[in-house]
Amino acid sequence: MPSAVRVRDQDGRMPDFAPVTPDIISALEAIVGADYVLTLEPDLLRYGRDETEDLQYLPEVAVRPNSTEQVSMIMKLAWTHNVPVTPRGGGTGLSGGALPVFGGIVLCIDRMNEIIEIDEMNMMTRVQPGVITGVLQDQVAELGLYYPPDPASNGSCLIGGNIAENAGGPHCVKYGLTKDYVLSLEAVMPNGDVFRTGGKLKKDVAGYNLSQLLVGSEGTLAIVTEATLRLIPMPTTRRTILAPFDSLDTAAKAIVAVYQSRIIPAALELVEKAALAAAEEHLGRAVPYSDAEAQILLELDGYDEEAVDRELMRAGEVLLEAGALDAMLADTPAKTRELWTVRKCLGEAVKKQAAYIECDTAVPPDRVPDLLRGVREVAAEYGIKQISYGHAGDGNIHVNVLTNDPDHAVREATLRPAVLAIFEVATRLGGTITGEHGVGCSQSRYLPMCRDAVAIAAMRAIKDAFDPKGILNPGKVLPTEVPPPVTVGSA
Repeated sequence: MPSAVRVRDQDGRMPDFAPVTPDIISALEAIVGADYVLTLEPDLLRYGRDETEDLQYLPEVAVRPNSTEQVSMIMKLAWTHNVPVTPRGGGTGLSGGALPVFGGIVLCIDRMNEIIEIDEMNMMTRVQPGVITGVLQDQVAELGLYYPPDPASNGSCLIGGNIAENAGGPHCVKYGLTKDYVLSLEAVMPNGDVFRTGGKLKKDVAGYNLSQLLVGSEGTLAIVTEATLRLIPMPTTRRTILAPFDSLDTAAKAIVAVYQSRIIPAALELVEKAALAAAEEHLGRAVPYSDAEAQILLELDGYDEEAVDRELMRAGEVLLEAGALDAMLADTPAKTRELWTVRKCLGEAVKKQAAYIECDTAVPPDRVPDLLRGVREVAAEYGIKQISYGHAGDGNIHVNVLTNDPDHAVREATLRPAVLAIFEVATRLGGTITGEHGVGCSQSRYLPMCRDAVAIAAMRAIKDAFDPKGILNPGKVLPTEVPPPVTVGSA
């Protein structure tokens, strides 16, 4: 039988979890070295938050291993003593997946940062999980190869975290998510056992596909310590168009028009006016067409320059026919970088506006206009500000709801009803509560909105099979009561 939801006790700890004792800290120091076992409050505060709102939890200790063997030994220690362990990558997550909601040990994989092999012949790479995504992309690009998954945080997020969250980004509209590039994994079970899935193979159907089970499992089943990833040839031609619109609804409908024309963009982004204003404030400079009600950023790529240029002309015509006020070609690499800088800064820009909650909604791409209309109606009904932008080409819209009151309790009372209403709009349109940010602890309460009871019971059974003690990243994905966060700076 799947386990029942565990409920925290009055101290905020899982009833069967044990504290981190001085003996456990000494054992951790013996495994990784004293320099990589962190117990001081400033360090614990840093490892007790990520990029999810302003949520803060306090681990009892943070540890930074540098090998699979060390990860295995740490997990064996935690398993023996029933201590919860929260895996952590670059701390760039947006759903609280790396927050130690029940204290215990934070296990950060940032020192495991070796690109072990780039196999040009087979177009594959073997990496440790602490490799920065952008560093890997740059390394393979020097060989004319391409690793497409590109979260906005690719300059700081880690491959292990990308695998845990099944990260996407703007270019997944054409090239797919992280799951589409994972060929095999090495991972450590909650009890410390190590296993491998597959190898440098494009075909392998021997048994259950454990690689794909771990991708997107948010570190709740096992800790990935090595990954073999698929690469593709680097496109030789890229072209980018910026199209402003006088209404958000017209821009959203233009997304549908692009697909109806059978154009396959490498990226297709939608940004509304409020997000452009936030970007201007964040960057301290004007951005193109910031007075437009919405913008579409469309990128095409390929290996035949003439073919890409023909498709570019067609894309411009489609956007203008759909109501675009202009179709500006970024005709130099510098202009292209400028446009993408604006788009990629939006997450940070919105954070500076006010206290917020982000809804990582995703719907069928042709329902994006309906989603945006529904979001505006919810914002009006609840009297709140909302800022929307995202990967409209694959239906993934980041909806941010904001309040000027920074108090966590007030924010929850003000914004949570609107969040629930927005998710009701998304799921009613055949969508989901998260497209690429994961469930973590911040979205787990909403999981039953898009997964039925039978599916959730199956997920619990899988979790129990891997982790019968429930020590690995507890409080994530599956609906579970967790303690409230501490106030930043009060711990």
